[in-house]
Amino acid sequence: MRRPHHVSSREIERKFLIKRFPVEILQSRHFEIAQGYLVNETGGRHIRLGKRGIVASLTFNVGRGTAREEREVPLSPAQFAILWPATAGRRLRKTRYEVKWKRHIVEIDVYHGRNRGLIVAEVEFPTEASCRTFRPPAWFGREVTGEKRYSNIRLARER
Repeated sequence: MRRPHHVSSREIERKFLIKRFPVEILQSRHFEIAQGYLVNETGGRHIRLGKRGIVASLTFNVGRGTAREEREVPLSPAQFAILWPATAGRRLRKTRYEVKWKRHIVEIDVYHGRNRGLIVAEVEFPTEASCRTFRPPAWFGREVTGEKRYSNIRLARER
């Protein structure tokens, strides 16, 4: 049996609400995302099941704010299908647009379902210094990095 490849990394990112959605973004690369949460513990530790297009994975996160640890393990479609029912009541759907802006890739998430109308941008950075010096474009709104209200785990919970 083949061993699954996993990815481990430390994410450094900032999150913003979108004030004005530039129409040209609709031309950008985009894909549908379904996320469901298997485990959510205090301190920002959680296990997420995700499907991006047809690619599925299991992701373990630790931490909140601008820097956190993330480990991702690829799943087969059959493995995803077996685990997905366990996420009932803790799911979300969104369309992610990837937009180049200056030297960054901005991931813009347009939420569906009960979160319809919410549009959030995330920008990842290679270093803490580049994160601190980032100046967002005019079409970004208020920064919500670290605000629990805008975390995907909160948005995934049924109200």
